[in-house]
Amino acid sequence: MVGKKKFSHKIFDYCNGILLVILMMSTLYPFLYVIFASLSDSDLLMAHKGMLLKPIGFSVEAYKAVLANPQIYSGYRNTIFVVIFGTIVNIVMTSMGAYVLSKKTFYFRSALNTMVVITMFFSGGLIPNFLLVKGMGLYNSLWALIIPGAISTWNLMIMRTSFEVIPESLIESAKIDGASEFTVLFKIVIPLSMATIAVMTLWYGVGHWNAWFSAMIYLRKRELYPLQLILREILISNNTDSMLMGESAGEKASISATIIYATIMVATLPILLVYPFLQKYFVKGVMVGAVKG
Repeated sequence: MVGKKKFSHKIFDYCNGILLVILMMSTLYPFLYVIFASLSDSDLLMAHKGMLLKPIGFSVEAYKAVLANPQIYSGYRNTIFVVIFGTIVNIVMTSMGAYVLSKKTFYFRSALNTMVVITMFFSGGLIPNFLLVKGMGLYNSLWALIIPGAISTWNLMIMRTSFEVIPESLIESAKIDGASEFTVLFKIVIPLSMATIAVMTLWYGVGHWNAWFSAMIYLRKRELYPLQLILREILISNNTDSMLMGESAGEKASISATIIYATIMVATLPILLVYPFLQKYFVKGVMVGAVKG
């Protein structure tokens, strides 16, 4: 029979609960603020002081201006291309690399593991990376955002550990039946590691969706800009003129405040909608890849 909790334990639980609620609110409120601000009347929002707990003078004019901007659609198109093909390249390359490093019978396994881990602490730097991308003919191409970062060392280590958990006897049985290394990888190892693969897909996908620095370095054609680079231009440079072509100077100044918040929502909402479908794999995948046994 489980005894009753001590009074000190109850106090500890209550304090933990209060602390978690405070942390949740401090994380959730900025997001709610952006939602409420994007749906507010721009004049009333600019005059408002203090916390924002609901939209002030409900208005969707900012969303109309954002969705009427062709740069948003080109940004979406480029970002979706990078997310889809970039994540596929990431998962395939990381899986192949992790499979090789997980093979205990591979002669160069220790040396390769050491070389891979070193890259977590040392890199060539921005200028060598730029020269490499340009030398490969990827400059001003969306593939410049995909190929150079095909494998994340951290994700490679997690996936390698996940593959090491799979019984070696299962792989040997498949080889006795005539399976090649590629067959073992794609028909046995990967299906048995789907929780880890789902987490890697989420991490790589979110990374591609939020990336803007590489695009700023490697892209010069505006029609190739991903969504986050367009968002950065609006937020940092406060450049909303392209969305307000038919407005007067006063109207531009008025509505530009809410356009910034509306653009953030348009750029953020899709990835937030995807996360719940992969969340159930998140903890399991990380634990399987992080703990051996």
